[in-house]
Amino acid sequence: MKKDLFAICIVIFILALVFSGVKIQSVDEYYLVHIDDITPESQTVFLTIRCDTILDNWQQLDPALRYEKYVPSDGVILKRHEYVLRDGDTVYDILDRAIRHNKIQMECAYSVNYASVYVKGINHLYEFSCGELSGWMYTVNGIFPNYGCSKYVLRDGDEIVWSYTCDLGRDVGCDWGMQK
Repeated sequence: MKKDLFAICIVIFILALVFSGVKIQSVDEYYLVHIDDITPESQTVFLTIRCDTILDNWQQLDPALRYEKYVPSDGVILKRHEYVLRDGDTVYDILDRAIRHNKIQMECAYSVNYASVYVKGINHLYEFSCGELSGWMYTVNGIFPNYGCSKYVLRDGDEIVWSYTCDLGRDVGCDWGMQK
């Protein structure tokens, strides 16, 4: 009798959840709803992810990564796209939303030394995947900030470019010795 009563309660609970408006979503649906629609009132930023420097350093690239799915023939992993800027968004926030929405692999970790998120790899391309001076760098409006991506708070109209460098930034226009 107690078992039957318990089973009936479980069934009633499940039916209550179903009819209460709980929406069960697939992973794809979940990520799609987290990209805001751009309206005339929206503040926006632009994001591009590129790895074209690898094309000139192909022989240094890990042989397991020498495929179109990792290094597109034009070197562009994510073409320039506009995203809604939410209050307090950082470079990392926009990257994270874009990566999830476009189903691009990314690995990152929080760096205590820099008190910021460090992007280890995007699209399976990691630091040292294409030589000992390779890894990911970002610019905002053409400037290489000298601090972590989760510390850089964005403004309306900012242009973010994530670039894979094979030469400690020199091949993507960064000369750390000249940075202020």
